[in-house]
Amino acid sequence: MMLDVSLRHDFGSFAVDITFTAPPGVTALFGASGAGKTTVINAVAGLFTPREAHIAVNDHTLLDTARGINLPPPRRRAGYVFQEPRLFPHLTVRANLLYGARFAPRDATGPEFGAVVDMLGIGALLDRRPGALSGGEKARVSIGRALLSKPRLLLMDEPLAALDTPRREEILPFLESLRDAGLPVLYVSHTLSEVARLASTIVLLERGGVRAAGPAEQMLSDPSLAPQLGGPDAGTTLAARVAGTDPDGLVRLDTAGGPIWLTDAPRTPGMALRLRIHASDVILSRNRPEGLSALNILTGTVQRIEAENDRAFVQIRIGEQMLLARITQRSVAALGLAPGIACHAILKSVAVSAADLGRA
Repeated sequence: MMLDVSLRHDFGSFAVDITFTAPPGVTALFGASGAGKTTVINAVAGLFTPREAHIAVNDHTLLDTARGINLPPPRRRAGYVFQEPRLFPHLTVRANLLYGARFAPRDATGPEFGAVVDMLGIGALLDRRPGALSGGEKARVSIGRALLSKPRLLLMDEPLAALDTPRREEILPFLESLRDAGLPVLYVSHTLSEVARLASTIVLLERGGVRAAGPAEQMLSDPSLAPQLGGPDAGTTLAARVAGTDPDGLVRLDTAGGPIWLTDAPRTPGMALRLRIHASDVILSRNRPEGLSALNILTGTVQRIEAENDRAFVQIRIGEQMLLARITQRSVAALGLAPGIACHAILKSVAVSAADLGRA
């Protein structure tokens, strides 16, 4: 399914003019506070009606102000997962889940109760009430309730923002499963690590407009967008596959630019992963270095260089993928880096944490 969004509205002190297409998978709306992310997601949900708008899921028009079409929220079949779980405290988990199922049309297709419970791992929670659940458990139940309404699309407005890091890591694998199920998911987040791990598509919003939009790998590896997509925390993702575990315990991942060894990674041979590499953790060398403690050396070619004050983002082609390095402009000059120059990207094994690894 494809979600098409086009909306314009003038709030007086702030105006939005936003158009994008969200393909199946997770489309992340990313940008600074006030960029228009919540305006978009509420317009899709039917909680806000812009002055001019056209919103459709495939051939199902949800809102078309020019034609006078404005479906009420229940008829839009958009499952909404808020930052706060908003579960009914007097109902059990089972009853909360079944409440979502009440809104599913009889002829609607989608996951059944048992499948949702199994996917989210909440079978042991069905007879509990929300007051007896942890933050991560509440978040999973909230997602399950939205899924059981058998929506055409799923809207998620910073669903992990209120969780600490362990609870967030607990939920992310379930969100990866949603991404792979083919349902369009519109995902609002201020956390770049979540976006890098989950998103198939990124829509970068800036001051009420679309700064850029496209596949996540292209957006994250574009040096001209790096200041907006993380700045010092910017980074790219590489496709990797688990090759095995060496006798000393290091896990070998195969990438297009060569092997990478990590200390903390899944150990299932053949598993496809999405590996996030922070631009500030990459060291560049014109010659292949020797005598270093760093094990991971990827070979590539400089594609673009974008200056950022006294620093620069250097885009390097690694096979068919791109990598970013954030180094000083003095280093760019000292190394003689320019488009077409071959170089080596060096990465410490301990620079990649478990939070930087997601299922591809």
